Amino acid sequence: MLREVGKTGRPHGVRGDIYIDLITDREERLAVGARLQAGGRWLTVATARRAGTRWLVHFEDVPDRTAAEKLVNLPLLAEPLPDTGDGLYVHDLIGAEVVDTSGTVLGTCTSVLANPAHDILELDNGGLVPVVFVVEATQGRVLVDPPEGLFDLLD
Repeated sequence: MLREVGKTGRPHGVRGDIYIDLITDREERLAVGARLQAGGRWLTVATARRAGTRWLVHFEDVPDRTAAEKLVNLPLLAEPLPDTGDGLYVHDLIGAEVVDTSGTVLGTCTSVLANPAHDILELDNGGLVPVVFVVEATQGRVLVDPPEGLFDLLD
């Protein structure tokens, strides 16, 4: 199953370079030789460098600006990377049952909200749990240790 890792932007210059917005912190997605799919077509990274908050990427398969223009505003998909056990992945959290350390079911995670301090789990009952309180995430279950009173306003 392919995962969305970014989105193509506008072309830059005449040689086929294109701006990329990554939606992952795994920068190895743009390493030389990495393969990404855009518009049903596999592309191989030839070069990539930071350009402010985005990346400027040249794909082996995109020889000029005309070819790059055909890739504008497309999602970039990639094969899943091996799980290193060092992080939480949104696709594993959404739909998972959220349980506190006493065994109380707090709800089901419906989305993960980006937040400057910490991402936040949004629960189906309106509850919000900063990921800093996640103790463990396993298949279909997220164990959290929230501070006392975090859910008092939901009653």
